[in-house]
Amino acid sequence: MLAAFIKAAHPALAHAVTLTEITDPVRLRKKSGADLATAAGILVSKARGKARLKGGEFVGIAVHEDMDSCPGPAYDTARTAVSQALAKATGASASVYALAAAESEAWLLLFPKAFTLYRPSWKIPATWLGKDTGRRQTPKEDLEGALNSPRFRESDGPEIVAAALEHGLLAKPNGTNRSYQEFVADIARWETPYVEGR
Repeated sequence: MLAAFIKAAHPALAHAVTLTEITDPVRLRKKSGADLATAAGILVSKARGKARLKGGEFVGIAVHEDMDSCPGPAYDTARTAVSQALAKATGASASVYALAAAESEAWLLLFPKAFTLYRPSWKIPATWLGKDTGRRQTPKEDLEGALNSPRFRESDGPEIVAAALEHGLLAKPNGTNRSYQEFVADIARWETPYVEGR
């Protein structure tokens, strides 16, 4: 899912690099101090190793994690601490921490037409449109309750984002979400590496 958001927010970067997924569960936001530094270092080492396996050069890492709550002091603290730990672990390479508030499904709600493109029977309730989706406490459960023929599942998320990307919707969010806007701003600052032959 994060790859599609990167492709929309920074197409030049996505074209210049090979986006490779590490599927390890990320548990950074609840860590601090040495534990956070160690966990960030391990994650970056795995990314560097994957780049070597693919015969490429490691240029950076984008890490996604759900906040499981709305933006506030805890979100600010976690985002700052993890961003700093990742930056230290990557050194001269780039890093972006995508901390979704409250959950990834809140980011999906910014693109209501994508739900219908993916499943014609699905329609986001009109009362949800144009809102701050980061303020929705339980977006996944809300979607499960509203979209039930067939029932929305977390595994539908990547397909919904893919539909949004394919139809150019990711550049036009319907509503706001501070965590999404911060991710887009962070990824936009990532310098595009020059890669010969691309």
